[in-house]
Amino acid sequence: MQTEGYRDHPVRSYVLTGGRAHPTRNTLRPETLLRAADDGGRDLPATAGRHERAVLELCQGTLALAELAAYLRLPVSLVTVLVSDLVDAGTLVIRSTAAHDLPGTDLLEEVLDGLRNL
Repeated sequence: MQTEGYRDHPVRSYVLTGGRAHPTRNTLRPETLLRAADDGGRDLPATAGRHERAVLELCQGTLALAELAAYLRLPVSLVTVLVSDLVDAGTLVIRSTAAHDLPGTDLLEEVLDGLRNL
């Protein structure tokens, strides 16, 4: 069996997520920032696979969900399910979401006015 063809096979995603297609958290977006919990993932269950361990290793520093998916070479939707499980287990924490980092409408209007004046 070729490993290249297996990488994109849809059954693999099904197996990695335990048959689930949706995360337990709806707040996870591609720009959500993640970081491993302070305990360094010591509470990770023995049943955790290599992808869960890789997520915690990569998230020793703050990393966006989309970046995490790129490093793992996995679809964002699949990584969202894995991350959701790790957040639920307390081994991964959400640092921020884009909803909290959006600029105010006054600033956006000023930028738009400035662009129009160019």
